[in-house]
Parts: sequence; structure tokens; C-alpha cells
Amino acid sequence: MEYICQCCAMPMQEGSDLFSTNADGSINKDYCKYCYENGKFTCDCSMQDMIDFCVPMMVKEGMDEAESREYMNETLPTLKRWAK
Repeated sequence: MEYICQCCAMPMQEGSDLFSTNADGSINKDYCKYCYENGKFTCDCSMQDMIDFCVPMMVKEGMDEAESREYMNETLPTLKRWAK
């Protein structure tokens, strides 16, 4: 099963080591370990800050910058961390 981080939209596969942890040490499959750790978000940032941080990484992985930015602008507002 595939999940996406509900903060940065990173894909995560069942059984991977990318899932975060809750304060009690249990696995949290809503967020990746880079965005959420021990029950807390690792960065106090805005949604735009997150987009600006993630787009260069997506480009490094071979995605087009404009497409990456469009994807993030469409996807992030729908995720748990950013949904209003």
C-alpha cells in the first residue's frame, strides 16, 4: 500500500522506514519521518515555505520545476497539515 505524507506529499510505501513516530514511539503513517517526529512537526513553516523547500528536491529527482510547483500548489492544500 502506498501513502503520501500529509505535510510534504512524499510517497511512502508500506514497510518502508519513511514513516514518522508518535510521542509514544508508535508508527504514524500520516507523515514522513522528515516532517514529523516523536509526535511533533519538525519544522514550523508555512505551506509556501514547504513548497519552496520541496520543489528543488523534486527537480533533483528529475521532475520539471513548473510541473513540480503546480503539483505542490494543488496537492498541499488538500493534506491534513494544511487543509483548512
